[in-house]
Amino acid sequence: MTVTNPYTPFLSKITEVIKHTEIEYTFRMAYQGDVLPGQFFEVSLPKFGEAPISVSGIGDGTVDLTIRKVGKVTNEIFENYVGDSLFLRGPYGNGFDIDNYKGKEILLVAGGTGLSPVKGIVDYFSAHPEDCQGFTLLVGFKSPKDVLFKKDFEKWEKNINVIMTVDTPEDGYCGKCGLVTQYIPEIPINHSDHAVGIVVGPPMMMKCTLTELFNVGFKEENIWISQERKMCCGIGKCGHCKIDDTYICLDGPVFNYTKGKFLKD
Repeated sequence: MTVTNPYTPFLSKITEVIKHTEIEYTFRMAYQGDVLPGQFFEVSLPKFGEAPISVSGIGDGTVDLTIRKVGKVTNEIFENYVGDSLFLRGPYGNGFDIDNYKGKEILLVAGGTGLSPVKGIVDYFSAHPEDCQGFTLLVGFKSPKDVLFKKDFEKWEKNINVIMTVDTPEDGYCGKCGLVTQYIPEIPINHSDHAVGIVVGPPMMMKCTLTELFNVGFKEENIWISQERKMCCGIGKCGHCKIDDTYICLDGPVFNYTKGKFLKD
């Protein structure tokens, strides 16, 4: 009987690096296999450790990992560019099942880097608008210089309703300002009792967004959330992501709200 170590990573080549901000880049990694939006990989470098990173894009033989430079591991990752390699293990967790949203009116609300794990959903319905009754992306960033995926926004706006807002405008900024929650009542949802909502972002943003969704008629069972900030080892061994009897890295990070509302930490 052959025993394998579940912590053993595989080597993946960086095929492209896309700069978004001074501290946020997308690393396009070589990968063959099934993966869903909302799942994550553990990215590691010998002697520096590993970090859980959500999938922000799915291509033909590649996955995108959008990484923020905020710590020991991610600082070192930023020293590796096209042609180099990183160690990966995964994908882990359950992701967003696109089939849950086909044929529905969809409202996706994301805050800041919370757009990364749901970008694959936006990519799909932007490319296949006929697969849903309507799609609105409502996303907020701290400031114009913090906006991620700027080129993708240009593509998305052609086929779906996009509302982007910033907390702190800068000179020359002509877009929307303020919290994402203030724009929810203005969104044209024809059948909110049957529409589906997807919410990802900082905890307070998610809490306030959910309140607004309920106010306009969304049902709990038609809302999905991601607890991605709680991801840890990926295989339920370290216990850092455990809330009551739920392991976020195994049972999540994506949850229907009827389950996710009980996951309080």
